[in-house]
Amino acid sequence: MELTQCINYLLTTSQHTVFQFLSGKLAEYDITPSQYGVLSCLWQREFATPKQISEILCLETSTISGVLDRMQKKGLIDRVINREDRREVRVVPTEKGKLLEEPISKIIDEVNEAVLQRFSEEEVTALKETLRVIADGSYFLEKE
Repeated sequence: MELTQCINYLLTTSQHTVFQFLSGKLAEYDITPSQYGVLSCLWQREFATPKQISEILCLETSTISGVLDRMQKKGLIDRVINREDRREVRVVPTEKGKLLEEPISKIIDEVNEAVLQRFSEEEVTALKETLRVIADGSYFLEKE
């Protein structure tokens, strides 16, 4: 099979294009798409552990650790020890991190709209469902 017809190539290049576009839009707020992902997790709840964040974002815990370090240096998040279980570290958004929710959410909406503008509503629904099926992987991973 020719490289440009391979599903991995198509998914990777598509993801890279969207990532670069989103990175450019987020640069105004000095955050990366990965940092947006962490903030999005925290905007939905009071706190999350690094392990929970890594599971939600489908990233390795070691990768999240570096992202959290950079975010803490920027004043976007804090790490707090759970008083009931001192082994647990909770990640919480700072006030600076919370204030980004509205402008960043607007950017996310704009990026999604721009990326999907050539597709009909039905095509967008089908594309998202198809990507969810591929991301799940259970239908082809079990055949190995």
